[in-house]
Amino acid sequence: MGKDSKSKKSSKKKAPKYIGLDKKGNPPEFPYVRTSTSAIHNNGLFAAQDIPEEEYVIQYLGELIKKKTATARANDQHDRSLVEDVGAVYIFELDDKTDIDGNFEWNIARLANHSCSPNCEAQNVDGEIWLVALRDIKEGEEITFDYGYALEHWKDHPCLCGSDNCVGHIVRKEDWDKLKKLKKRQKKKRA
Repeated sequence: MGKDSKSKKSSKKKAPKYIGLDKKGNPPEFPYVRTSTSAIHNNGLFAAQDIPEEEYVIQYLGELIKKKTATARANDQHDRSLVEDVGAVYIFELDDKTDIDGNFEWNIARLANHSCSPNCEAQNVDGEIWLVALRDIKEGEEITFDYGYALEHWKDHPCLCGSDNCVGHIVRKEDWDKLKKLKKRQKKKRA
């Protein structure tokens, strides 16, 4: 048997799987939101009309990827953000095995900024991530949610939300007390 007749494993990559796009690859319309310049960070999402509490505001769209791929892409996106003035990472955890890479222009939900006093929360609804209104939101208000970052990298994520209860860093709410203690200890060390 010659070399050419040996069976070869297929080296074809699977086609990317996108969440939230129609059959033609177009994103849906989200009438509750518009994009604009944000006082929090670069661009943001804003209420295009009044939004009632508990309303589904916008879906987080993107490519479904495995955790290993997500880690590599997150590192690449973070490194790029250090050089360019762009958002750092647009990877959203979906479940234990899969994430959504939302780093696409057609995913305007990626522009929703963090706030320590958010008006929306991210919810996993049947395998889709939606921003859902926590309260009534007035037309023109910026759409925000708690990014829920872990405490371990708090220094890498300063918060610019400007809310009355801002803790100064993007850290999930259940870690706020720990963050305050860490900052207090560091302040004592410097003194």
